[in-house]
Order: sequence, then C-alpha cells, then structure tokens
Amino acid sequence: MKKIKNENELLKEALRVGARYFEARGAGKFESTDHIDMKVRAIYLLLVKDAVIQPLAGKDENIPNMRHKLAIWISKNLPSDHLLLL
Repeated sequence: MKKIKNENELLKEALRVGARYFEARGAGKFESTDHIDMKVRAIYLLLVKDAVIQPLAGKDENIPNMRHKLAIWISKNLPSDHLLLL
C-alpha cells in the first residue's frame, strides 16, 4: 500500500463526506464520541454495499487499508483544483 500525498487530511474529508452520506442513506448517525476506527469501518462497509467502491480482498480487510481506501475514494471525488490534491 503506497501512501498518498495528504492522506491524513484526505481521510478527514472522507469521514466528513462519508458521515453525511451515511446519514442521508438512513444508515444511522455518528456521535462525537464514536471512535474514528468505528466510523471508518461503517462508512467503508456502506460504500462497498452500495457498490460505490470496490471491496478489499478478505485478507487485506483491516482498518489501515480501509482508511487508505477511503482516502483514495475522496481524492477521486474532489474537484481537480481542490487544495488537498495540489
């Protein structure tokens, strides 16, 4: 897994956008006390279920890889001139 530029900031943006998607989809609502890894897993699983992203291989399905996958997902969905992509 190759680290991408601004991966931590991209993950934060993915969690922000993913949480809105999660709520709009009617899957539930995150609380401010929810652990970030729980949010990552829930958003990742919903995106896979909705066929928005391709699932990781079973042996690679862990939190660090899910974080990376969410960062890639948001980087592909941001406008090309977004500050996180420069």
